[in-house]
Amino acid sequence: MLLPLVASAPDLPRFTLERVFTEWSLDPFLFVATVWAAGLYLWGVAVLRRRGDHWPIGRTLSFVVVGMGAFFFATSSGISAYDTTLLSVHMVQHMILAMVVPLALALGAPVTLALRTLPGTSTRGPRHWLLAVLHSKVVAVLSFPPVTLGLYIVSPWALYFSGWYDAALSSAYVHEMMHVHLVLVGSLFFWPLLGIDPVPGRVAWPFRLLMVFLTLPFHAFLGVTIMAQKELIGGAHYEALREGPMGAWLPSVADDQQLAGGILWAAGDVVGLIFFAVLFTQWVRDSMKEAAREDRRLDLLERRDTMRE
Repeated sequence: MLLPLVASAPDLPRFTLERVFTEWSLDPFLFVATVWAAGLYLWGVAVLRRRGDHWPIGRTLSFVVVGMGAFFFATSSGISAYDTTLLSVHMVQHMILAMVVPLALALGAPVTLALRTLPGTSTRGPRHWLLAVLHSKVVAVLSFPPVTLGLYIVSPWALYFSGWYDAALSSAYVHEMMHVHLVLVGSLFFWPLLGIDPVPGRVAWPFRLLMVFLTLPFHAFLGVTIMAQKELIGGAHYEALREGPMGAWLPSVADDQQLAGGILWAAGDVVGLIFFAVLFTQWVRDSMKEAAREDRRLDLLERRDTMRE
């Protein structure tokens, strides 16, 4: 039976930046998921190297170090220890899981790695099963850009303005699934836009930039709404914490909520602009490659015409 997090949480010392790096606590389920994901990726890279094939080191660092490293840090460090104590700390965790982790995982191109290393062919075996999933109607719908944009925008509103967040504060299981949900929704949004892996939902470059641009005011609006919200998010949970020993150092629930909204506003815009810059850089590189291919094609046609003359 899962105990309420208020009853099972320890009395933590005053939160400081130092506590982020000293108050570690492993979540067994999320830790095992982290190890498996990073291990399978490294196994795939090792398979390619044994065959003599090249795999960019930048992709490995992006997936294993930045992506899974950020996931482990957000769910096991002091951020995780205090995420049910301070809404502002939870909001930092939210932004890492919903934006930083999915962006880094997508840049690691794990689907491409899997297709190059899984046994089987396009008609049988594990490689065939993965291709069947990628070409399924479910994946086609979940990767459809308007659907991913809608999920990415609506999900935080549903989290903070329904009973979902209160349930996550009361149940360890719901709390874990909330973390997984943030990563999944972020991945559904970022993966097709980056266009590295052969997943459905990829669209023209201008539309990709437009979709990212549309998310920028959304984070600001949601952050301002949380800051102006008179009804306290998770109020019963946070008020109960202030009746115990931590009440001596915890800020008021209203002040903490103000800070949480500001973090969502600022961090969302910063990460969104970084993603916008990544996409723009990819677009420029893709355009340069396309121009080089066109130049080679024209040179070939010119040489053929010269030989005929």
